[in-house]
Amino acid sequence: MFQKFSYTQPKMGSPFRIVFFADDEQRAHELAVSCFELVDKYNMIFSDYDDNSELSKLCAHAGNGWQPVSPPMMDLLLKASKAWEQSKKTYDITAGPLTKCWRQARKDKKLPNDSLIREKWLLTGFDKMQIDTTKQAINLTLKGMELDFGGIAKGYIAREVLQLLTQSGIRQALVDAGGDMVMSDAPPGKNGWIVGITIPEHTALLMPKKLSLCHAAVTTSGDAYQYIVHNGKKYSHIIDPRTGYAITEQKNVTVVATDASQADWLATACSILPVPEARALATSLDASFLITELKEGKIITHIAGRFPDFWHHS
Repeated sequence: MFQKFSYTQPKMGSPFRIVFFADDEQRAHELAVSCFELVDKYNMIFSDYDDNSELSKLCAHAGNGWQPVSPPMMDLLLKASKAWEQSKKTYDITAGPLTKCWRQARKDKKLPNDSLIREKWLLTGFDKMQIDTTKQAINLTLKGMELDFGGIAKGYIAREVLQLLTQSGIRQALVDAGGDMVMSDAPPGKNGWIVGITIPEHTALLMPKKLSLCHAAVTTSGDAYQYIVHNGKKYSHIIDPRTGYAITEQKNVTVVATDASQADWLATACSILPVPEARALATSLDASFLITELKEGKIITHIAGRFPDFWHHS
């Protein structure tokens, strides 16, 4: 008889949740342990908070020539390179110096000055990084360059964990890496996994309609948690790498795609791009989105792709 098992641990700054159906409690616990070990392994590659991670060491070496990288690092770098091109440069992992600058601004509760933003912005740009797949190495050409895998790594790790569960014979599972979700078969007797969407500007309020998903990935991006207010204007934690400035539109973007790392970066890109361009991008990648904007106190919604097909009908 299949039972539902749910495990949560704090990972990468937010709760990491694994839910799956199995017929053996002991084996379920062992699998969960393996899953969280895998998360830790990837975190030691992609974290920009841990000085001992592969990413931190790469960034510390910036401006000093070629550095060998691990296969997962190369895999994600190539995905990020494709994302940069497809997103018209709105998703850029080289925006690390800007991310840190704005992170500090949110801590200090004051906007960074224009000259500091310009100084950091000059250290960014995917074209300032060289990738050699034959040598399995990269070259961050400028000293002070920093990579930031926010907006792609969590989705990537969630997908890897789901793959581990699938390879272990688990057919019905959901992995939630702090809001980046990916799922396989629907739970027993159900059409899909039920997922709620937050309302713009709220951390706890959900939209009345929910999603029903299987064999899909879903990510929501918005500024409900991380932002800074200056002169009555709300600056999001999402930075437009083309300008160096945090975006000020108040909107939530929920993306449904087949691949979790793609859903992850698309949510960021679609937060930055004007809605028609975001719609064209999502459609070209066979992804769907719901964008909810708060304008003069009213919620305006935009839909792309097959999003209406995913609404849960109870």
